[in-house]
Amino acid sequence: MSTSARTPFPLSILCLSDSWGGLELNTARFAGWMQARGWPVQVITRAGSPLAARAAELGATVATLENPWKALDLPAAGRLAAVLRTFGTRALLISRNGDLGLAVLCKRLYLPKLPLVYQQHMQLGLAKRGLVHTLRYRALAAWLAPLPGLAQQVLEKTRLAPSTLHVVPLGVELEKFADEQLTTVEARRRLNLALPKDAVLLGLIGRLDDGKGQDFVVEALAELRQQFPQLHLLLVGEPTRNEGNTYADALQTRIQALGLAEVVHLRGFTPQPEVAYRALDVSITASTNETYGMVTIEALAAGRPVLGAAAGGTRELLDDNRTGLLFELRDHASFAAAVARLLQEPGLMERLGRQGQQEALATYSHHRQCELTEQILWAVA
Repeated sequence: MSTSARTPFPLSILCLSDSWGGLELNTARFAGWMQARGWPVQVITRAGSPLAARAAELGATVATLENPWKALDLPAAGRLAAVLRTFGTRALLISRNGDLGLAVLCKRLYLPKLPLVYQQHMQLGLAKRGLVHTLRYRALAAWLAPLPGLAQQVLEKTRLAPSTLHVVPLGVELEKFADEQLTTVEARRRLNLALPKDAVLLGLIGRLDDGKGQDFVVEALAELRQQFPQLHLLLVGEPTRNEGNTYADALQTRIQALGLAEVVHLRGFTPQPEVAYRALDVSITASTNETYGMVTIEALAAGRPVLGAAAGGTRELLDDNRTGLLFELRDHASFAAAVARLLQEPGLMERLGRQGQQEALATYSHHRQCELTEQILWAVA
């Protein structure tokens, strides 16, 4: 390949979402990283969305688009084509499954030579081997799966050509999580956490949502404190955007009913998650179906031992007893046994934290995600 072919070119990223969760956050981060690496980046999203605001803050060009008729929205496909032509887009990256149909419609009707690259964030769920999905996936120049297990699932549940499929881990700015200058004492001071000297702080970082498992951890803590009264719990996050406060309110009510108000510490969303991880002794991933688990990677990078529910992508991210400990999903006995091991087995917390951090730094750097994606973009454009 010639040197000129390896020059950054205009890249557009499509994500028509009003939400602000892991998918949108990762999309914004990726746009900012690629922009910093010299790629002209345009983010196409909904007007007034959190993604639009964040992408603009990170220096990306932002274009807004509405598609009320979803994948069958012919006028929106035309508007998308106009936005792409104006920017000079040479490849379109789609980060949300729900936008694939519109992107393919745009390509087939208006921009037949435009390479489409799908950056997978969610599991497939049901098999998608029917005609509509097969034709849609055949329009893709590349499909980026974040884990080998998810890539295997794609091959099993779709008719995607294997040559189109690539494993590209979603990246994290690991350096700030691994910063040894941000000590546990300083992190707790920043979070206004005044804990007893012998306290062991468990933590779950992520939006307050019944799929994240905060309710399970609170119930388990009430039982565990009978044997280990030194345990405290930090919950950092806020309710899922546009979904109300029902879960968060019920969680607070349950914390009070269990007499845990003095040992469960609630903090809202933070733009500096590294501070929360560095404050912990143990990080917990209790999600019922975490596709990838950025929070797990961030905790590993911070050098904290991670307890993870054996479900979804967490099973791939954690090598049980080497880079973390797995427990059975929503199983109090299994979770309690893992916590007891950490507290009672000499050196285990330190060993898991060290080995987990080494694994994270070697595998999940945002530099690696960008480099792998660049290679694919240069190959298909």
